[in-house]
Amino acid sequence: MTIKHLMTGYFIAAVLLLSGCAGKVRYPNYYTLATAPTKQPATNAHQSGTVAVRRFETPAYLRQGRIVYRQTPEEVGFYDYHRWAADPGVVVTAGLIDSLRSSNLFAFVEPYDGHDSHDYVVSGRLERLDELDYNGGVQVEVKLSAQLVNVRTGASVWAGAVTQTSSINTRNVNSVVVAMSTATQAGIDQLVADMEKHLATTSMAAGNPGTPMVEMNRQ
Repeated sequence: MTIKHLMTGYFIAAVLLLSGCAGKVRYPNYYTLATAPTKQPATNAHQSGTVAVRRFETPAYLRQGRIVYRQTPEEVGFYDYHRWAADPGVVVTAGLIDSLRSSNLFAFVEPYDGHDSHDYVVSGRLERLDELDYNGGVQVEVKLSAQLVNVRTGASVWAGAVTQTSSINTRNVNSVVVAMSTATQAGIDQLVADMEKHLATTSMAAGNPGTPMVEMNRQ
C-alpha cells in the first residue's frame, strides 16, 4: 500500500471519527425564573416616600449559572446541561420591585443606581435556590432575606427572612424550575407582606395611622 493510500485511509478515518463526535454534541437547555406580582394593593398603603432596591446578593455556587441539586444537605451538585438564562439574583430583584410597586406601599420604587436620593433602600440576599433530592422525594427550597434602611438616618427600619419549599410530582427539570418560580414569588410576597405589616404597626404605635416612617423620621 502506498503512502498516498495510507494518508487517504487516515483522512477518511479522521472524518468518520469527527462526524461521530459531532453527532454526540449536546447543547445546554436554558431556563429562567418566572415571577409576577400576586399581591393586591393594600387598602391602607402609605403611598408616600420613595425606595430603591439593590440587586440581591447570591452565594458563589448560585452564580455559576447551572441549576443546583442536593442529594444530601451538605452536598452541592450541578446540572451540566440545565442552566439559568438570567442571573437568579437579578430576577429576584426585579420581582421584588414589581411586588413593591403592586403593593402601593411607596409612592415610587426603582432599582438602586448608586445614589442615595431616595428615602429608603432595600437590600437582600437569595440564600438558596436548590432542588432537594433526599428525605424520600424531590423538593425545591428557596431562601430569601431582605432589610429596609432609612437613608437619612442609616437605621434599619425592617428586616425579614423567609424559606419556601415545594414538592415535585413530575421528576423533570422543567417541573423543578416551575416549582422554583412559584416558591420564589411566594417568598417575595411574604417579605412584602411582612414589611407592610411592620410599617403599619410602627405607624400606629407612633400615633400616626397611615403615616409613613420616613415622614416621622423627618419631624
